[in-house]
Amino acid sequence: MAEPSTAAARLSREVGLMAGRLARFLRAGEGGMDAHGLAFLDACYEQAAKGAPAARESAEHPLGRLIRTFDLAPADVDVLLLAGMPEEHEGYAAVLRALHPRGEPRPSAGLIAQLLEENGASRPAFHARLVAGALARAGLIRMRGDGPFYEQTVEPAECLWPALHGLDVWPPWIAVSRHEAVRAGLDEWLADGLVNEAVGAIADGGASTVLVTAESAEVAFHRGQALTAAGGAQPVGVLAPSAANPEFELLVGAHAAARGLVPVVEIAEPEGAGMPHVPAFETHPGPVVICGRRGALPVHGRRPVLVAPAERLSVGAHRKMWSALAPELEPRAAAQLAARYPVEPVYAAQAVCDVRALDTGTVSADRIGAAIQARSSLALAGGVQLVAPTASMSDLVLSDHRMQQIREALNRMLHQHTVLDDWGFLRGRRGARGVRMLFAGPPGTGKTLAAEVMAHELKMELLMVDISRVVSKWIGETEKNLSAVFDTAERARAVLFFDEADALFGKRTEVSDAHDRYANLETAYLLARLERFDGLAILSTNLRQNIDQAFLRRLEFAVNFDEPGREERIALWKVHLPATAPLAPDVNLRELANLFPVVGALIRNACVAAGFLAASDGGVIRRRHLIHGMRREYEKAGKAFPGLPASVSGNHSGAGRQLEIKEEVWQ
Repeated sequence: MAEPSTAAARLSREVGLMAGRLARFLRAGEGGMDAHGLAFLDACYEQAAKGAPAARESAEHPLGRLIRTFDLAPADVDVLLLAGMPEEHEGYAAVLRALHPRGEPRPSAGLIAQLLEENGASRPAFHARLVAGALARAGLIRMRGDGPFYEQTVEPAECLWPALHGLDVWPPWIAVSRHEAVRAGLDEWLADGLVNEAVGAIADGGASTVLVTAESAEVAFHRGQALTAAGGAQPVGVLAPSAANPEFELLVGAHAAARGLVPVVEIAEPEGAGMPHVPAFETHPGPVVICGRRGALPVHGRRPVLVAPAERLSVGAHRKMWSALAPELEPRAAAQLAARYPVEPVYAAQAVCDVRALDTGTVSADRIGAAIQARSSLALAGGVQLVAPTASMSDLVLSDHRMQQIREALNRMLHQHTVLDDWGFLRGRRGARGVRMLFAGPPGTGKTLAAEVMAHELKMELLMVDISRVVSKWIGETEKNLSAVFDTAERARAVLFFDEADALFGKRTEVSDAHDRYANLETAYLLARLERFDGLAILSTNLRQNIDQAFLRRLEFAVNFDEPGREERIALWKVHLPATAPLAPDVNLRELANLFPVVGALIRNACVAAGFLAASDGGVIRRRHLIHGMRREYEKAGKAFPGLPASVSGNHSGAGRQLEIKEEVWQ
């Protein structure tokens, strides 16, 4: 846009010249204006006559852009200037108030008609100009008032006058994005056939609609901005309203034209069932880019439509992206980021900007990764929790075979770029990327802990999904919630963990009514979305037989978490009793493993309980403390506590209470 000071000076000259015309008209009439008002108009005209060039003479002035874009005639420009006069100076508002039949500080349609009649314009032609002419079709003016037509008030479109001054002011109810387009890493996508045609349509500047679709509206929106910039135009991003609103289309078109911008419109998904409304921009003479989720953009209207699908970027494109955004990184670091964080360019640019803002002088792969995860945690989808994992391999106790499965899955994640990209395995095959796992076993056997350990080993965060908040009884809501969950996981590059996954991944039902049919559609959507997820996704269930076979066929690993054997229970007691904990000589971990055939979660709880008992009873963890903690776990589980080989008693002085533990002989 033109500099505000220059744009304002040129617009003020246009209004001043119009003030001279108004003064001449008033003098030719019979009364109706005092000498003070006429003197003010004369002074404005004299100042304008020797001022800066007029706005309409400049192709780069906002007014000049409107003239060129909407093919405005000189009479149209006169109407727009008269409508905006009271916005220019309070003196103009005072003059117009005296002339308005209802005392409003704006021009009436009758006053403007009389001025234009001086130039030979007829009343019928003027009426048609205001109601159905270029100004009305473009939404540059609006008529206000319920009285007769010629007593109605004429005013410029909302916030258009500040825009003609070169100010970046939009109607407050229109959500405008201030993000700059990021094209790093998108050369391969922009060169694709359909996308390249869309770029050409933007460059031509004709009336066309470019439809950018992606797995989420947000991704499509950022790609749409990059596509517009690639066409040599400057995009302006706006969020479409949820319901049809013709005023939105007109205002966005008018403001974009005044600034020389191309509207890039994000179509958010509506609440509940139904398809979103997509603005048609029927009267806009230039290109418009509509962005939304794939399969959810019903486009109507007579404008030609070009489709530009926003497919996922290749690893090579991500390497170029990271190298371009952070040129100080070594090629190996860029390749590492491409493998671990194949995010969209706009999110990558934000992360690099965050790291640079720290002013540490160091831009490393680890710092960039931390910035990506930090930003992702600020905008979590509903029903998910982002956890920073702390458990490591030393905390996980499984059989050798199960541990080997865990390590194989980790290696598959760590070496994807080598096997799939460098060596070419599964090239072009859908669902080749990512690792999908099933953890099946009784509660407390370490499924959640194993997921945390894997996230820790991959240096990723763990995204835990609350199934109860994701599944909805409303048609379409479950898919929407799932889409948000996967989008969050992909943006955060987190390990996705579905606990108690039966509710989402259970067996499909026989179709007996519309609800069953839609439940199966949810399952089909989830299958497709899980297959496209290129990270680590873990499904956890207590009952493997409840999982749909269609899901099992798409999993790379199925790990059974059995109840631990004796040697594993010994290892679990060792893991959950820290080396720094004071143990009495009577504690025998092998004995405890033999006595209590329980899962790891119960052993952990018993150890913690014993620690607190010991802290209030002399500060040393004794055998009786551990047995008491285990007894409590049996009681909570509703199980019969096994007998013991000897009686154990102890005096616990915590809070001055005596605690006596007497056990039966264990056979």
